[in-house]
Amino acid sequence: QVQLVESGGGLVQAGGSLRLSCEASGSSYGMGWFRQVPGKEREFVAAIGRYATYYADSVRARFTISRDNAKNTQYLQMNNLKAEDTAVYVCAARSANGRTWTGPDEYDYWGQGTQVTVSS
Repeated sequence: QVQLVESGGGLVQAGGSLRLSCEASGSSYGMGWFRQVPGKEREFVAAIGRYATYYADSVRARFTISRDNAKNTQYLQMNNLKAEDTAVYVCAARSANGRTWTGPDEYDYWGQGTQVTVSS
């Protein structure tokens, strides 16, 4: 069982930046970030595997995902934030490779989430 703890959320003005962190209690094959707003399905944001990174079209070129394997920690650098980025951002981890990186069902472990609010 891998436990995930997110940090780094907060309130920022549109155009600003935030960096989210997610520390895992153990190693994983890949990690990712999803976001959720009330009344909507959980939305894929970004993921990182052993050899590649993956992004939703809505955040590509603004967000950067990275990981420090020695620390079992992943990061999400979010730049040029927009009001529509407001959501609870949830960290996820997977034990093995799968069909896709964008589906929530591909991930085995989830964090509690951290709120990101972007004011316009």
